[in-house]
Amino acid sequence: MANQQPTNSSSSSSDEVDLGQLFQLIGNGFKKFFRFIGNIFKGIFHTVILFLLFLQKHFIKFVVAAVVGLALGIYLDMVKEPKFISTMVVEPNFNSVQQLYNNVNFYNELAEAEDSTALAEALDVSVSEASKLKKFIVESYSDENQKVQLFDKFVRSLDSTTKKAIDMENYLKNFNSMDARFHTISVTATNSTVAKAIQPSIIKSISRNEYFQLQQSISDQNISLQDSLYKKQLMEVDSLQHLYKRVMEKEAEKPQQGTNISLGENGGQENKELALINQVDKLKENLVLLNEERANKSSILNVISAFPRRGVEVKGILNSYKFWIPLGFIGITLLILSLLDLNTYLKNYKKE
Repeated sequence: MANQQPTNSSSSSSDEVDLGQLFQLIGNGFKKFFRFIGNIFKGIFHTVILFLLFLQKHFIKFVVAAVVGLALGIYLDMVKEPKFISTMVVEPNFNSVQQLYNNVNFYNELAEAEDSTALAEALDVSVSEASKLKKFIVESYSDENQKVQLFDKFVRSLDSTTKKAIDMENYLKNFNSMDARFHTISVTATNSTVAKAIQPSIIKSISRNEYFQLQQSISDQNISLQDSLYKKQLMEVDSLQHLYKRVMEKEAEKPQQGTNISLGENGGQENKELALINQVDKLKENLVLLNEERANKSSILNVISAFPRRGVEVKGILNSYKFWIPLGFIGITLLILSLLDLNTYLKNYKKE
């Protein structure tokens, strides 16, 4: 027993040494980490100071570059042709949205290439008017409410099993702009009225497509057929209502024998009458929806909001030379001075 005490003391001392070394290692690790973070901030601060000293050294040069650029920008803004933007909102039907995007992008390519002859031919305007067209943009126009309505319409077309696998959040996240109901077409030109002149050609480029014409014809036939079916059903329901009314009148004319009352039969008659009334309301509601569909699909490309008679002039600091040219001059000056200072530093470094 006496020989065991030194062993326990030695083990305890060893554990204390090991723990001490562990804490020392952890402390050194934290010191190195914080020293590393501190060096990063010192490096950033040192770089900022060097940049500020650089700006201080060449401040006059930057001011001169900005003033010259501003003067040149103001002059160019005064002599440049004003630009006007016009916007039209459309509703494509029969899956014609892809054709609409293709056509508008084609017009934009011709405008960027300044191919006024081809653009004039495509839009059925004079070459002079086509040369005024500078940019075409088409994009979807939809808010969250419209996206939710499209999701509801999409879900209604699915079976009950598939509906459970559809998540609204994922649908909205992966929403395709082509699926939007409305789309905007924006035209930028140096003539304020040319956009209105090309509107019929943009619409005809979609409407004269034979595939879309066939789809519209079939849609009109289906709507007319459905309309006739609803009206026929209304006539049949109306006939049934008159029949039930005559039956009830005949029953009322029969002489009453005793005091027996058939509540079940009367209740059944009333239920039939109520069912017919509900059926009439449903058929009328379907007719209203059918009329709305007929109105919405009366054209291959519905114009919700046409181009205005005169476009709105494009203004704003971001669309002016007096903003971009001074900024460009300052950037060029910064680049040249930086290269000169770098060259001087390399020469001095080589001498050392």
